[in-house]
Amino acid sequence: MLSIGARHDGGLVQSDLRAAMPITEAWAYFDHAAVAPLCQPAAEAIQLYATQASHAGDTVWLTWKNGVEHTRRRAAKLLGAKADEITLTTNTTHGINLVAEGLDWLPGDNVVVLCDEFPSNLYPWMHLKSRGVETRLVSTDAGRVDPDKLREACDRRTRLVTFSWIAYGAGERRDIDSFIEVAQECGANGGRGAWVLLDAIQGLGVFPLDVSQTPIDFLSADGHKWLLGPEGAGIAYLREERLEEIRPTGVGWNSVVGCQEFGKIELEFKPSAARFEGGSINMAGQLALGASLGLLLGHDRDEVAAAVLEITDYLCQQLRRHGASIHSHRSCYNNGHDPRSGIVSVSLPGHDPGEIRTRCAAERIAISVREGRLRLSPHAYTTKDEVDHLVSTLPPAP
Repeated sequence: MLSIGARHDGGLVQSDLRAAMPITEAWAYFDHAAVAPLCQPAAEAIQLYATQASHAGDTVWLTWKNGVEHTRRRAAKLLGAKADEITLTTNTTHGINLVAEGLDWLPGDNVVVLCDEFPSNLYPWMHLKSRGVETRLVSTDAGRVDPDKLREACDRRTRLVTFSWIAYGAGERRDIDSFIEVAQECGANGGRGAWVLLDAIQGLGVFPLDVSQTPIDFLSADGHKWLLGPEGAGIAYLREERLEEIRPTGVGWNSVVGCQEFGKIELEFKPSAARFEGGSINMAGQLALGASLGLLLGHDRDEVAAAVLEITDYLCQQLRRHGASIHSHRSCYNNGHDPRSGIVSVSLPGHDPGEIRTRCAAERIAISVREGRLRLSPHAYTTKDEVDHLVSTLPPAP
């Protein structure tokens, strides 16, 4: 079952990406949902930066700055956004907090969020309690959301609905359009409906998303998972029409027009999302992120997604034959939405997942444990041979 794209050449995508992943020489890597290995272009970008910084200092600063702007444009291209709608961040948490701390909340407002979110998409909203803002949690079934429960949680004081594109534990890929539909039914924000913030870190880099067609208001993601970039370098998207609704926090020299005229003190914010970049950018990280974005943009998004779904389908097939239990939803909704992602949640009855992880590491197989289960997350460059190696390393089912 492949629901992404009309054609599929997973072998070409797999071989091209594999050639750019040095990790494959030593490890079978099934942990991209945690921290991915750096792709070769990203590693080379960091090495070049280190060489230039140590041998030439800031004499090449403008070159770095131009490279960072190239990262912004590539991020915009990946999302179908305008470059002016992209702000460069240090991580997903940073991007979420820009919205959480920047909206003009009023006592009695509420934000609706799923109960199984990663903490970075819970704590910023819970922190608003001191400002009289309620955080409403919606339960899920192994990541799957009942639209009626979501709708019941929203009312005329719901300012924001926020959720992860893909559940970090169970791997459920959410139907973004259905969340938007529910949010737009709310009466908040002057009758315009609740706004939508997407935590995209577990999907961006694999699955296609065009914000010109999918009207989310905000998005945040880091580069160190499926984007194959470094930790500490991320992106956030703020829809152009929402820019003035978010009060800049962390304001500094880089927030304003004429930011390099240090002797001219005039608080005039940049007319773009770059206003949220208050101080110095993580040059090395953002240059590396730009390189990894370039690698992924060199392949059709549907092709990458199809390759990931194909390898996870094969993984599930082999795991079931081994006697493992698959906890991720892998069959389509009644409306045709495909919930599959690059994350597969697995258990082996009678075996401790932590011990299995240690056993796999001894065989140079990288996996994670989340929510008391094994979490396996291959990428498009993962091969069936690596899947077979992983499954053969697992202890026998009882």
